[in-house]
Amino acid sequence: MKELNLLTKTQNTWCPGCYNFVILSAVEEALRELIRKKEIRKENIVAVTGIGCHGKIFDYLNVNGFYGLHGRVIPAAVGIKIGNPRLTVIGFGGDGDTFAEGIAHFLHACNTNPDITMVVHDNQVFALTTGQMTPTTEKEYKGPSSPEGKKTNPINPIALALASGASFVARTSVFQKDHLKDILIKAIKHRGFSFVDILQPCITFHNTSSYLKERIYDLEEKNHNPRDFKKAFNRALEWNYSLDEKSSIPIGIFWQEQRKTFEEDLCQNQKPWYLFKRNLNYKKLISLLR
Repeated sequence: MKELNLLTKTQNTWCPGCYNFVILSAVEEALRELIRKKEIRKENIVAVTGIGCHGKIFDYLNVNGFYGLHGRVIPAAVGIKIGNPRLTVIGFGGDGDTFAEGIAHFLHACNTNPDITMVVHDNQVFALTTGQMTPTTEKEYKGPSSPEGKKTNPINPIALALASGASFVARTSVFQKDHLKDILIKAIKHRGFSFVDILQPCITFHNTSSYLKERIYDLEEKNHNPRDFKKAFNRALEWNYSLDEKSSIPIGIFWQEQRKTFEEDLCQNQKPWYLFKRNLNYKKLISLLR
């Protein structure tokens, strides 16, 4: 049997050596494995992207896709899922895309629990526009929009997702591709809002590779229980996305629970909207408008 290939032949324009290549490879392998095991169908996969270096993954994955506006990955993904709940919808965003322009959408998705996967390529800068600070950039970072150094502390997306009610919260990194692939598979299989924050330094404008490699550890090595919310939150607070020399950076699944999804309430029997029979009395409706 011919091996399934989910990559396109589009010329890749990421910087040579960019860690987005690792993410692309892990995503393609994760999807291929899920398709091979018949846990998802290729024709039902929809990739939704925002604006930024991450968004180019749309060009390189041979699946259905939709380019969203800056910060609007989640509402587009939720709309697609509502339109046809049978689809496997995966959003790809950057840290600026998701936690700056898109922060309100992120919080509401955590709270309402739509059955989509949100993958964040977190390099802690606006890389496509040459290195401006984002909400996850460390304090005192000097860049085009903060020449005298960033004056605020970074936000903590893991703690934010937990506090906002996300039903699957995980962090992984580009330095452990097998771990990245495994987390993606579990996130896609999870029924509910899955948030995956991928630590992915920008080698051109924000290369924190050495710092991250020295401090990352796997939660499974600590026998972490992803169903213990208090411990999950404490683990989330171990690193606040600064470059503190004393920090340890946990990766893995912080928290996972099963609860009713947004579209289960909205979409009866999980049918696409266009299959619902609607009996409208047009004469009565028009009379109400007079």
